[in-house]
Amino acid sequence: METETRISATIAQLSQGEVPESEELLDQLTVGLQFLTDFWREKYLQQFILQGGSKIKFLTGGKGSGKTHCLHLFQSVAKQEGYLTVSLSARSLWLHDFREFYLEVLKQADVMGLLGRCSERIVEAMGFSADDIEPGSTFLDRLAIEGLADGLTRREIRNQLKQMFLDNRRMDNNFSLACSLLCGSLLGHPALEQANKDLVLGWMHGDKKIRMTSLRPLGMAPSRITKYNARNLLRSLAELVHLAGYNGLVVTVDDLDVMVDNSGMNPFHYTKMKREDTYESIRQLIDDIDTFSHFLVVFGFGRELIDNENAGLKAYQALWMRIQNEVVSDRINTFTDIIDLDAVAMQVYTPEMLVQMSQKLAAIVQHINVETRPIDEQIAQHLIKQAKLGGVSIPRLVNQATLGLLKADTEEGQYELGV
Repeated sequence: METETRISATIAQLSQGEVPESEELLDQLTVGLQFLTDFWREKYLQQFILQGGSKIKFLTGGKGSGKTHCLHLFQSVAKQEGYLTVSLSARSLWLHDFREFYLEVLKQADVMGLLGRCSERIVEAMGFSADDIEPGSTFLDRLAIEGLADGLTRREIRNQLKQMFLDNRRMDNNFSLACSLLCGSLLGHPALEQANKDLVLGWMHGDKKIRMTSLRPLGMAPSRITKYNARNLLRSLAELVHLAGYNGLVVTVDDLDVMVDNSGMNPFHYTKMKREDTYESIRQLIDDIDTFSHFLVVFGFGRELIDNENAGLKAYQALWMRIQNEVVSDRINTFTDIIDLDAVAMQVYTPEMLVQMSQKLAAIVQHINVETRPIDEQIAQHLIKQAKLGGVSIPRLVNQATLGLLKADTEEGQYELGV
């Protein structure tokens, strides 16, 4: 029953052009998008980002073109390549204040989990194994049992923390000191009282209730997290992710087109000022991206964010000048900053691939009482032709045709939503 419910939910999502939540189903349904995700895997995840580079990419296309599908698939690929991934949506997070952007990434990244991994690296660097430490005890407890918790060993722990955090020029001073204090508390030295641990964690997570002056006794500067220093802290977080043993940090941001959605059903209504603040935040991130290491961000949005001359990207020239494709070609340039999935579909998808896409969907829903109609190559050719006329993307047409949601007009060779 649970499997049938999950598949029924998947069918509903696919018919509306949405993406199934299950990574397993996502991989099973994927056809064609590997053209892009495999390229990003090879050129960025396995080379450029892995070697310390950072990059910002933009993904666009019409409704049902596979933007969200591609972002979710790329996240799955990034996890396989040893990256920590964070998924954001502009429909659930305000983007005009970069402080909120950073804090949400920090929350999903699980800073204490990252510091736990860093503490294990320090333990190993000192010739021990983290597996030998009993649950609920610290590294210092383990050393004490063996009679090694002397002054020299304690000094070496402090030196390891200093080298990893305090001497790290890629980290903000306050951020690195906070990491050193919290990581030391996990190791058991230097000891940190629970109240001070809560204070440091509260600062890292942007708690506005804490008194900034209470940070001074810990050696930290009494400064709050703002939209002005959040980029520097995000850079520090990316470095922490790498120190924790990941190959890097991958952040995907979907639904950026919500900024030009003026429908009454949209709870995230962006005013002109909020839109421009968002565009400016992205512009500043682009200008600073070369100072980051092991970091990749992919923004996904509908074509309306480009087509809307008054409120879209083109309305903010400082950003548009940095991301527009200066050279327009009939062939897809996979290195370009903005990837158009509709253009990719027209070049990559063949009738044979559409048939395969349809058959995969039919195979998944065959377990429940839902009639499917896998398309043949003739229908696939008609769907490709119809997609070229605009309106509906190829993947969405294939899903709807397979699920019996399209009816054919045999005279025109066109397909439209069934009754």
